[in-house]
Amino acid sequence: MTNHEVRVYPSKAALPREAQLAWKIAGVAADKVPVARDVAAMIINRIIDNAAVAIASVNRRPVVSARGMALGHPRKRGATLFGAPARVTVSPEWAAWANGTAVRELDYHDTFLAADYAHPGDTIPPILAVAQSLGKSGRDLIRGIATGYEIQIDLVKGICLHEHKIDHIAHLCPAQAAGIGALLNLKQEVIYQAVQQAVHVSFTTRQSRKGEISSWKAFAPAHAGKLAIEAVDRAMRGEGAPSPIYEGEDSVIAWLLGGKDAVYQVPLPAPGEPKRAILDSYTKEHSAEYQSQALIDLAFRMRRDIADFDAVERIVIHTSHHTHYVIGTGANDPQKMDPNASRETLDHSIMYIFAVALQDGVWDHETSYAPKRARREDTVRLWHKIETREDPEWTRRYHSVDPAEKAFGARVEIFMRDGTKREDEISVANAHPLGAKPFERADYIRKFETLTDGLITVRESNRFLEAVQNLPRLPAGELAALNVAMPAGSLEESRPGIF
Repeated sequence: MTNHEVRVYPSKAALPREAQLAWKIAGVAADKVPVARDVAAMIINRIIDNAAVAIASVNRRPVVSARGMALGHPRKRGATLFGAPARVTVSPEWAAWANGTAVRELDYHDTFLAADYAHPGDTIPPILAVAQSLGKSGRDLIRGIATGYEIQIDLVKGICLHEHKIDHIAHLCPAQAAGIGALLNLKQEVIYQAVQQAVHVSFTTRQSRKGEISSWKAFAPAHAGKLAIEAVDRAMRGEGAPSPIYEGEDSVIAWLLGGKDAVYQVPLPAPGEPKRAILDSYTKEHSAEYQSQALIDLAFRMRRDIADFDAVERIVIHTSHHTHYVIGTGANDPQKMDPNASRETLDHSIMYIFAVALQDGVWDHETSYAPKRARREDTVRLWHKIETREDPEWTRRYHSVDPAEKAFGARVEIFMRDGTKREDEISVANAHPLGAKPFERADYIRKFETLTDGLITVRESNRFLEAVQNLPRLPAGELAALNVAMPAGSLEESRPGIF
């Protein structure tokens, strides 16, 4: 990997494109280096993971709405929609919109955390939609997805968006554009313009994840995918983009991020170096914000020593800056303690999540968030006894570049009314690559079969799993096999809109 310094230059400097981050990103995307076998295997795992959570959410209102909008844009030889028969195809940008919303709705797929945050699996829906529409092969798709993961993760390693309250789709959209460029084997010049356009249109604020969190949290990455496809389309037609998008005098860095004096270091693969970033990411065993994963596992462990939850006086979670200020009491969001809060808000309340996991000993993507469950009086009592505190050591480990030391956990103290105390800690979730039980292919398949049980037929499940595991050998024009269809009459219809 090569670190690239990125900073703002005055317009009179006429920064050559070869020195610009967008050009270097485009160079990585255009590099035809082969995809390693273990990377291809992990891409298959993540396609399975995306399909699992998408089908589990396919009839939730935001997904139904997104699908209804997409169905207003039918296209022969287009892209498929999760849940619909493969013969139903729509324009690729709208398939990316619908499928991306389905993948993100439950917040249950993969994650990467560094200087900023990401769900790199969000790169897959738009890349797959374009691949289906343009008749690409399984190998083409693998190359595109490997690139999308690489660029998003590298940007997340180098540039913090959260510090400036910018939503993380600002890194996702250029990564999606780069992945589509790699899929289509486009020239570096074309990808360069597409990446710049994608950056320009995707900067939004983090209010989408603050206060009362709405369904836009699910739509946001799908919106980025739609924008990325449109950006690549424009660039393929010979159109340009605002430039230099990162380094310019009125660029995103100059006015939306660190400002004219900011200096960032963004790592990217050197020419000829394989794209392996997907192996640095990790999926979720539980349907909750990633910083909750380890704490859910810890709650399962600590509950064994508590016979009466009303005997708990208070609980203190000592954790990282991110966990404390984004999903903990440091956020100062009263909605995070509200029994009537939305599912999206409860998903971003570690106090609620730890209380329910401690009481139930299980975590379910539906029942753990049910309004009746959130309003249970004994749960509310326990929930409101929980607070988080930032611990500098957990913050340091969160930001460590050493994979063996990097941690997303916490130390928990449970103080009992009789004066005794229970204390335990966990560094990473059980499913993390360094956890007690790292996720392997069999775990991804089990997650898929569990989440789709009763929703699709056994025959359809077996067909999809066979097709996806044969991805490197799927010929051009056969990627519709990666769609997962529900039985006829199973899909709910959305309310009418404009489309």
